[in-house]
Parts: sequence; structure tokens; C-alpha cells
Amino acid sequence: MPPSSREPLTREDLSPIPAEELITRRPPVFDDVAAERRHRKERLTAALRLFGRFGFEEGVAGHITARDPEFTDHFWVNPFAVSFKHIRVSDLLLVNTDGQVVRGRHPVNEAAFAIHSAIHHARPDVVAAAHSHSLYGKTLAATGQFLEPLTQDSCAFYQDHTRFEEFSGVVYDTDYGKRIAATLGANKAIILANHGLLTAGTSVDSAAWWFITMERSAQAQLIGKATGDTRPIDHENAKLTHDQIGTESLGWLMFQPLWDQITRSEPDLFD
Repeated sequence: MPPSSREPLTREDLSPIPAEELITRRPPVFDDVAAERRHRKERLTAALRLFGRFGFEEGVAGHITARDPEFTDHFWVNPFAVSFKHIRVSDLLLVNTDGQVVRGRHPVNEAAFAIHSAIHHARPDVVAAAHSHSLYGKTLAATGQFLEPLTQDSCAFYQDHTRFEEFSGVVYDTDYGKRIAATLGANKAIILANHGLLTAGTSVDSAAWWFITMERSAQAQLIGKATGDTRPIDHENAKLTHDQIGTESLGWLMFQPLWDQITRSEPDLFD
């Protein structure tokens, strides 16, 4: 037994710890662009590893992007045909506005460029966007449903996601990508009909978390409806809950335990 667990406590020991002495987690602030670039790349790699761990991988489909903090018309993205579970920081690609790889050793997924370039162009506030062919996301996408406020977690998307109803095969056309970006609008997420989910955020952390929790919320909705009648949260409380848990700061924070898990168990991602 650790010595600390054997130490007796007295009433005098039970005074509150000052708030300023508690460990709190906040997004880092950078004054060096190279450090910020490295940070975004590490978070991007960790997010990809987590997508692999959660089973969001479907062959070569799926991509997460992070805007470069200096060359903001360029973005970092996972390499084509490399497993999410194996990606390292050194594997990431930097892609320009023409879809050309300017850093990296692999080709870029053409669909990733067509979709993400349009989103990064249309939404200057977006640092990162995430998309994959996850099981429950693509199932929900095939039903014509929106994500309903059935659970506290799903309220993060209440009146903050939309649907893109067009489907015409793999997204290689940049004009198609522009239509997706236009439909996304100012929302944090979009359901791509017969395709899957896509989320966006002001950090890699939030964009990845929105995808993870949206996938799980889709799972809960599909299971709930298959089980029987569902009971949506009323508008007033759904909106209140959205304002509590649907903020970018909360999206960032919710990702931090997952960052801790993946970086401790798979430190080779930093290579």
C-alpha cells in the first residue's frame, strides 16, 4: 500500500484547496509557429490513431485534416492507403491549394482534397475537419434521419448539424466538395447521405471529438429506435444542453482523456 494511503487525516487537514492550485487543462497558446505546427501534427496523428482504435477505418477511406498555422491555405492530412493505426507524425502530408503534396512521401487521397479543401476555404474559423466511413454514421446517413436530441451527448449537435442529400459516387470533383461545404454552413457537423459523417472544429481536438461523440450518438439513436419508441429531449432543454456541452472549448476538453490514453499506450505516433 502506498505510504500516502496510510496517512491519517484530521479535521484540520480538510480545508479546501485553493482553486488556483488545482490542475486545470486549457488549450495551449503559441508564440512560435513551428511549435504550433508540431502541436497540430501531433494532435492530428493522435486523432487518426484513435479513429483506428475505435474501428472507424474502412480500407483507404477516411481522413482528418489540420490547417497549417503559417501557410493557412495549406493543410496536413493522413497519407493515402496507410492504416490509421500505424500513422506517425512523420507520415503526414502537407497539401497545397492545387491538391499537390509539398511535404510527405505518399500520395494524397483525392476525395480528402476535394472535400477538405472546400471546407477549409469556406470556413476560415475551421482548423480541422474529420470524416470516415464509420458503421453507425453511414447507417444513419442511409436512413434520411437527422441526429435527434435523444441523449445529453447528442444535444451537442442540436440545431448545429445538417444533411447533404446528394450522392453521386466518390467525391473527386472539387465542385461537389464546394456544395458539401456550402451545405455545412456554420454548423459543426454534416451527415452525407449514403456516405457518412463529417465534423469540423476550431482545433484538431474538437473536430475529432465531435466525430467520435456523433458516431456514438448515431449508434444510440439507431439502437433506441430499433428497440422501441424514443423520447426526445424537449426544445428548451436540448438548446440549453447544446449551449453547455456543444462549445468548442468543451469539445477540446473532452478530447484530452483520449489524448492521454493514446499517447501513453502508443508513443511511437510521435516519430
